[in-house]
Amino acid sequence: MEHRAITHNPDTPAGAGFHMPAEWGKHEATWIGWPHNTTDWPGKFSPIPWVYGEIARKIANGEILRIIVQSKSHEASARRILKKAGVDPERTRFFRFPTDRGWARDFGPIAVRRGAEETAIVGFRFNAWAKYPDWKKDARVHSRAAKALGLRLFEATVNGKPFVLEGGSIDVNGQGSLLTTEECLLDQDVQVRNPGATRAQIERALGEALGVTNVLWLGKGIAGDDTHGHVDDITRFVNGRTIVTCDEQNSYDVNYAPLNENRERLAGMRLEDGSKPDVVLLPMPSPLYFDGLRIPASYANFYIANACVIVPTFNDQRDRTALGILSELFTDRPVVGIHAVDLVLGFGTLHCLSQQQPG
Repeated sequence: MEHRAITHNPDTPAGAGFHMPAEWGKHEATWIGWPHNTTDWPGKFSPIPWVYGEIARKIANGEILRIIVQSKSHEASARRILKKAGVDPERTRFFRFPTDRGWARDFGPIAVRRGAEETAIVGFRFNAWAKYPDWKKDARVHSRAAKALGLRLFEATVNGKPFVLEGGSIDVNGQGSLLTTEECLLDQDVQVRNPGATRAQIERALGEALGVTNVLWLGKGIAGDDTHGHVDDITRFVNGRTIVTCDEQNSYDVNYAPLNENRERLAGMRLEDGSKPDVVLLPMPSPLYFDGLRIPASYANFYIANACVIVPTFNDQRDRTALGILSELFTDRPVVGIHAVDLVLGFGTLHCLSQQQPG
């Protein structure tokens, strides 16, 4: 499969010399939204803030945590848990931005860089994955963050309209290539982000907003993913030319066919320089259900922080295998498992709740 070269409008982030760095590059900070919407974890909310506390402790070892809270009392509650979890208060900054949910990957500020010094925010429109009615507070977070930090804000467009996109639907290598799925960004029947937008228009818009020149299209995501195909549950860059992709060995599992097709697509893909990527297989955990509903448990939803790589684990026999594979790929920082069985009941885990700000 040949990639399409993309040129850029001079009035866009790419035209102004900005691009989205890879997640493994140095961070100035990580954004998280402190949990508050109990409907995301019906009947299981009570352990969730403590899981966030453990996540915060690991991330704050190497960078600042920018934590979005709802109010003074919400901040106080978060501070109590962070203190008990052993998080250095000097590593935390709180922002009282009203939100509908806490999935900072998808509505949080997506940052781009120009040279060694300048950061800007790209404002994509958020509409709750084209599925839920409560999104208007989340949709304002990127502009509130840009204003609070004094950063330049670009509003992304596609086909002359606001570009609807969540951070979990893309993954970049920082050198020009971007991974995404057709199910998420091109679907015109189910959860439609950008009605009428063509593949070419989406590619151009991604290039203009994020400075990429090479869009790599996978097919579908995994079962149970209510985002309708986010790539951060299936396939990720781990360095400039290496991609990990989820592999389901059970031919009777609903994920077998789509993940096998994605593997076949990757075999024919080329990076921005025309070379073939190195593809490493990452196992899927055993199917996880709650109240009869398939949950999107995946080891691919890891987050690359300055001080470590945190990986969701599921009390599964394959946890150790997944951690071992990722440890061999990330040799410059430790790979740490975070128990995520409760967390994934909200249909997301570590990558979904965090958003890096490069520095």
